Amino acid sequence: MAAALARRVSGLLRPLSVSICARTPKICQFSSLVQPQPLYSFAAAAIRAPLRAAVCQTPRYNILQRVSSLTPSLTLQPSRNLTYYSLKKGKRKSVKSVTERFMRLHCGLWLRRKAGYKKKMWKKKPDRRKRLREHVFCNKTQSKLLDKMTTSFWKRRNWYADDPYLKYHERVNLKV
Repeated sequence: MAAALARRVSGLLRPLSVSICARTPKICQFSSLVQPQPLYSFAAAAIRAPLRAAVCQTPRYNILQRVSSLTPSLTLQPSRNLTYYSLKKGKRKSVKSVTERFMRLHCGLWLRRKAGYKKKMWKKKPDRRKRLREHVFCNKTQSKLLDKMTTSFWKRRNWYADDPYLKYHERVNLKV
């Protein structure tokens, strides 16, 4: 019973042991021999012994290696799959997902649908379904990023018959 409990506790605290013990294993083992041990119950001693062994035998890592496993966003850089030079003609290419998901107005604003507007509609209430059908404007930072991810072909003015977005193409008193 006590051995199983000790194994469980040492397994739980093993990730913490890297930050607890910054000493080398030899010094740690020597200090465990020198320090006087207070008399506790058998269960407490059984828990402490594997824990001390786990703490002292773990390798030393720097702080970035310890934290990077907790937050992968520190080590992984975002990628946009933007091609600066194509293999055939050496030209810049647009990101296909941007041209499929967003629409650019001539004033420089980008439109998008709300996230999840096609997912699991059967479990959403009518009010939420109506809200998800709406289009949303991207903010200034997103618009600049989307402009960088597309070529000039997608930024030119297009004229469509019965365009529902005609009144939105020209905006007054708006800086983008």
